[in-house]
Amino acid sequence: MYDTIIIGAGPAGFTAGIYAARREMKALIFGREIGGQVAWASEIENYPGFKNIQSFDLIMRMQEQVKDLGVEIKNTEVIKIEKNTDGTFMVFTNKDIFQSKTIVIAMGLIPRKLNIPGEAQFLGRGVTYCANCDGPFYKNRTVAVVGGGNAALDAAEVLSKIAKKVYLIHRNDQFKAFDILVDEVKKIENIEMLTFCETREILGDKKVEKIKVFNSQTNKEREIEIDGIFIEIGRVANTELVKDLVERDAGNHILVNERCATKTPGVFAGGDVTQVPYKQISIAIGQGTIAALSAYQYLQLKEGNNNTPPNS
Repeated sequence: MYDTIIIGAGPAGFTAGIYAARREMKALIFGREIGGQVAWASEIENYPGFKNIQSFDLIMRMQEQVKDLGVEIKNTEVIKIEKNTDGTFMVFTNKDIFQSKTIVIAMGLIPRKLNIPGEAQFLGRGVTYCANCDGPFYKNRTVAVVGGGNAALDAAEVLSKIAKKVYLIHRNDQFKAFDILVDEVKKIENIEMLTFCETREILGDKKVEKIKVFNSQTNKEREIEIDGIFIEIGRVANTELVKDLVERDAGNHILVNERCATKTPGVFAGGDVTQVPYKQISIAIGQGTIAALSAYQYLQLKEGNNNTPPNS
C-alpha cells in the first residue's frame, strides 16, 4: 500500500514525488515518457537557476533527485484506476495491480501533430511545439508557424521579435484567434501569412532545412527554406483514464481547486493536465508541490492527526 501514486513523470510529477518523499510518504511514480513535454524541447532558458540547460540534463537531474529520496519510478503505462469502498485506490498496469491511499494526476498534455513526413525525424532539430520554450534559439533565423488559433498567432507574434522572417501557415483564411490578435499580426512586417496552405513535408539533412507547402487555391506545391517549424495546432488532454474520478472542462482538462484537489477525495492533479491557463514548467512544478502537500494533509486529517498546519 502506497501513500500516494503519481501518474506522470514530468516536472509536476517529479516535484510531487520530491515533496511526498520529504513528508515521508511512500510514493510511486508512473511515467510512460520520462520528462513529459520537456523531452520535446531541445534547450531550456526559462527555468530558474539555469541560464541555459539541455532538456535531457534537466530531466535527468529531476529523476536523480527523486530516486535519491527513495521514490520508485516505473516506466509503465497505467491502464485503469478504481476506487475501493474504503477510499483507497487500485492502479492497474498491463501486468500488475498497485494500491494507494491517494492519487496525484500529472499526465501533462500531448501536442496535436501534423503527422507528416519529417515531423518525427526532426523533432528537437528544427521541429518544435513551443515558441515560448524554443523561440530564442532562432534569433535572426527564418521560421514557420503552423496553425490558425490563438496559440499559433501568439507564437508568430513572439517569434517576429526574434526571427528574421516568420511564415504563418494556415489551411484557410479564417483564423480562430481573437480578431484583435489577428489584426495585430497582420501589421507585423516580417510575418508573411500563407493562407489556404497545408504543410505536406518537412525536409533536411541533419536538421530542418525546408518544408513543402500545398496551396489549395492554386493546386500548386512549393518548397520554402526555413530553419525551424513551430507546430501550434493545439494540445490534447488525454484524461479518459480518470474521467470517472474527476470533473473536466470542454478541453478535457482536469478541474482542480486552489489545493489541486479534484471532486474525488484523495485524488489530486497538477501541471498542464489541469485547467491552469499557462502551460509552463515553473507552473507545473508549483502545482506538483501543492498536489503532494495536499495529499499529505488529506492523509493526516483522515488518520485523525489534526495537528498538521494547513500551509505546512
